[in-house]
Amino acid sequence: MDPLDEPSREKLIFYLTVPLSSIIIFSNLFIIVGIACNRQLHNTPNYFFLSLLVADLCTGITLPFIPRMALDRQLDFKHCLVMYIFPNFLFLSFLFNLVMVHYERYLCIVSPLHHSQFWVHRCFPLALLTVWLPPLLYASLPAFGWNNWVEPNANKSSNPNKMQSTVGNSSKVDEVCSYKQVFPKAFIYLEVCGLVLPAMLSIMGMTGRVLWIAHKQLQNICKLHRAVDRLQQQQPTDHEQQLNLRYAKCVAAVSLTFLVCWVPYIIYQLMSVTALQSGVSLPSSSLYIIMSCTGIGSMAIIPLILGLANKQYTEPIRRVIHKLRNRWRGGQNNRDITL
Repeated sequence: MDPLDEPSREKLIFYLTVPLSSIIIFSNLFIIVGIACNRQLHNTPNYFFLSLLVADLCTGITLPFIPRMALDRQLDFKHCLVMYIFPNFLFLSFLFNLVMVHYERYLCIVSPLHHSQFWVHRCFPLALLTVWLPPLLYASLPAFGWNNWVEPNANKSSNPNKMQSTVGNSSKVDEVCSYKQVFPKAFIYLEVCGLVLPAMLSIMGMTGRVLWIAHKQLQNICKLHRAVDRLQQQQPTDHEQQLNLRYAKCVAAVSLTFLVCWVPYIIYQLMSVTALQSGVSLPSSSLYIIMSCTGIGSMAIIPLILGLANKQYTEPIRRVIHKLRNRWRGGQNNRDITL
C-alpha cells in the first residue's frame, strides 16, 4: 500500500485504536466489577485472572500510543524513554499474565486433585510478582544504558564554520525520538525470540494439551455409555452425539479465537522483524499501521473472551441491568395506567 503522510497516519491510528481501546477498557471494567462484587470468586485462580484484566485494561489505555512508537517525534531523552518503555512494559506484563492464567488453568485440568499444591497456589504473591517484575526490569534496560541514543554534542562537527551553520537546526535534528534510538536490534530480537515467541508457543502448547485431554476423557465417557447400554440392552442414546458436538464446538471456538486474536499479531510481528532485518521503513505504510493496530488490539481481546464466556463474572452486572430494566418498565406501566 502507498505511504502516508504524517496527518494521514495520525488519523488512521486514531480511527483504528480509539474504538478498540474503548471496547477493551469498558469490557475490562465490566468484568472487574463483576468479580469484585461476587465474594465466591475471591480465590487464587480468579486473582490471577483479575491481574490479567488489570494488565489488559492498561494495554487498552496505551493502545492508541503503541502504533505511534514506530513514528519519529521531537522529544528529549527522558521523555523519549518514557514514551517507549512504559507501553512496552505494559504489553509484556499483559503477555506474562496471559501465560500465567493459562498455566494455572492448565494445572487445574492436568492435576485436578493436586493443583492446589503447586507453587502458583502456595506462593501466590511470588507468582504474581513474576508476571509484573520481569517485564518491568526488561523494559527498563534501555533506561540503564542499553540504547542507541546519541547525545547532540556527539554529532556536531569539529569544524567551527560547520558548527555555526548547523547550530540553528541541531535541536531539530538531534532531538528526534525514534524506536531505533531507544531499542537496539539485539534488544528487539531478544524480546521477540526470547519472550514473545516462547510465551505464544507455551499458550498454544497448553491449549493443545488441554484439548487432547478433553478428547481422551470424551472417548472414555463414550465407552462407558456404550457398555452401560449393552448391559441394560437399550438402544444407544443421543447423549454421545451431544458430547461430540459439544467438543466440536469447543475446538471450533479455540480455532476461531486463534484466527481472530493471534494470527493478526503474528503477521504484525513477522512484518516488523522482516523490516528490521532488511532495513526497510514500514511505519509510513498504511498496511503496517493497520496490522499493528489490529494485531495488538486483537490480542487484548483474549481476556475479554475468557471473561465474558464465564457467567459468574458477568452475573452481578446482569442483575443490576435486569433491575434497572424492570424499574424502567414499571415506570412506563404506571404512566400508561395514569393516562
